[in-house]
Amino acid sequence: MSNVPPPPPPQNPYQGSTAMDPAAEKTWSILIHLGGAVVSFITYASLAFLPALIGFLVLKDRGPFVRENTKNALNFQLTMLIGVIVGWITAFIIIGFVILLAVWVVNIVFSIIAAVRANRGEVYRYPITIQFVR
Repeated sequence: MSNVPPPPPPQNPYQGSTAMDPAAEKTWSILIHLGGAVVSFITYASLAFLPALIGFLVLKDRGPFVRENTKNALNFQLTMLIGVIVGWITAFIIIGFVILLAVWVVNIVFSIIAAVRANRGEVYRYPITIQFVR
């Protein structure tokens, strides 16, 4: 047995996350927007805010492009969640089902448009969005 000392521990094991390269920021932005469309399609827009929320919490400090895209996606998905809640509250009259269908379609269409814009390297601002996260 040799008396070789063990390697030193990392200097700061709890250091913040590092910045991403632009290609990774673009990829994650596309995935966050498409995640909203896919989850909206599957859950009828009820849980479509989850990819944007998780993406924002995990990636917000990794770069300005991904922060803006995840923030915009989260604000849009929270606005759509309000539409879903209003739709379910008014579902006992026919207008609630119309609201739910409109929210579902709008969510999928605008999420796909945002993903295409993110692929072009643009920050997409969703229309009809309440700014919850700044």
